[in-house]
Amino acid sequence: MPRFRRGYDTAEADAWLARRDRRLAAWIRRLGPIGPDPRWRRSFDPVDALARAILFQQLSGKAASTIVGRVKAAVGGTRLHADSLGRVDDATLRACGVSGNKALALRDLAAREARGEIPDLRRMSVMDADAIVAALVPVRGIGRWTVEMMLMFRLGRPDVLPVDDLGVRKGAQLLDRAEAMPTPRGLAERGERWGPFRTQAALYLWRIADAASAASAPVKRSQE
Repeated sequence: MPRFRRGYDTAEADAWLARRDRRLAAWIRRLGPIGPDPRWRRSFDPVDALARAILFQQLSGKAASTIVGRVKAAVGGTRLHADSLGRVDDATLRACGVSGNKALALRDLAAREARGEIPDLRRMSVMDADAIVAALVPVRGIGRWTVEMMLMFRLGRPDVLPVDDLGVRKGAQLLDRAEAMPTPRGLAERGERWGPFRTQAALYLWRIADAASAASAPVKRSQE
């Protein structure tokens, strides 16, 4: 059974993308190279990462971080997992600022972990990206985009293109100087030439969109 290592050679990815796409090559020269993400080398608990993703949904980073801190204090630990979440009741979660829907999502995540349905890092190392998506999207409150962010920023999978992400689609529009953003299907077709380094291409598309909007700070996209 093949094992998937965390991370990839970003210089190799840049060279590949530059050969395959002249427009993207020009942007890579303009923006400068994107190196390896240090998070690829850090161990993490997928359940904790997914719990944080649930808590961050539809909130600013500051507000969500405050709620995460309150929940961690309530469960008496540094990570959120089935055992710790099982020690806190719904009233306590509400007091921490967790909505009813998010509380249900956390309960579902914890229950699935307890049943062994959430793969840990060792299991993920022998699962391809599609298999990881299929394993995690049944969790209440977890969609494909959330799993794709884990695949890109935590697991370092090289060939992930989040076609539903507005920033990626905006970057693709600017790349091709198009009048409108591509549809998810159109972006998937456009991105075929970037494989097997579509993750690296997506990182540049975000940077292109950020540069065009003169963003003062990068948009937070991972589960940290």
